[in-house]
Amino acid sequence: MIIVTGGAGFIGSNLVLGLNRRGITDILVVDDLTDGRKCLNLADAQIADYLDKDDFIARVRAGSDFGRIEAVFHQGACSATTEWNGRLMMDVNYQYSKDLLHWCAQQRQPFYYASSASVYGAGTVFKEAREHERPLNAYAFSKFQFDVYLRARLAGIHSPVVGLRYFNVYGPREQHKGSMASVAFHLHGQLQQSDRMRLFEGSDGYGPGEQRRDFIHVDDVVAVNLWLLEHPDVSGIFNCGTGRAQSFNDVARAVIAHRGRGEIEYIAFPDHLKGRYQSFTEADMGALRAAGYGAPFMDVAQGVTRYMQWLDQHGGASQ
Repeated sequence: MIIVTGGAGFIGSNLVLGLNRRGITDILVVDDLTDGRKCLNLADAQIADYLDKDDFIARVRAGSDFGRIEAVFHQGACSATTEWNGRLMMDVNYQYSKDLLHWCAQQRQPFYYASSASVYGAGTVFKEAREHERPLNAYAFSKFQFDVYLRARLAGIHSPVVGLRYFNVYGPREQHKGSMASVAFHLHGQLQQSDRMRLFEGSDGYGPGEQRRDFIHVDDVVAVNLWLLEHPDVSGIFNCGTGRAQSFNDVARAVIAHRGRGEIEYIAFPDHLKGRYQSFTEADMGALRAAGYGAPFMDVAQGVTRYMQWLDQHGGASQ
């Protein structure tokens, strides 16, 4: 059995479908379905069982026997970067991850978890090293602190453990994320309602819409996770981006190119994001490449086009 926490969420559900495409259906999905819209992400998936996230961790802490576990993909988290309840963040993201790590290490089960590029904060070097890490919000701190915790123990763990620092992921099955959904998703929705798409004015020395992020399609994220499953000799913390920063304007232009219409409008930069916003991210992919991952990554034009095609086929933002 393979366990996927957050398996009804954005990356988790795509990972479940990726496993299905490889003929793997003995999957236990763990999630919180208080927001029942997430169920739709698994409507075309095949899984063996489902557990609520609180029931699952209670059984883990009690030492319950789940049978033979091939791997645990821990994708579940409170991912709202605007959430300042630090106690909630540290309980859901940090303590939960610690308990899963120790359980997997004790059982010698591979443990693959979602870290985040947010740990780098406003830095300009995105390399997996402590001197480049300075989180700017509670979410980023919870992810950062678990990476720190793992680093101190990794040498003593005798089964695969990998943290993937996801950069700006976009693609199918993110519609439930609301304000936390990708810029590509929001621009698509805006273009459905009018001919105008809104981006922020300049910030941190960047011109209007020229803030640059490392945008990675969720299919590429899934490909990295599945590659890890096939390479149990790999452990460590790795960036998961494309290695190429592109502007928000590039994303908007890719949406316009697919739709054949649209204009960009620039709006004032929000006060609540000043000093807490990453105007530039670009993954240093050297470590993952050195570990043996050689597949190419889609650029914004390729990835956004693929995403828009999927939205066309699945009813757009209403799904």
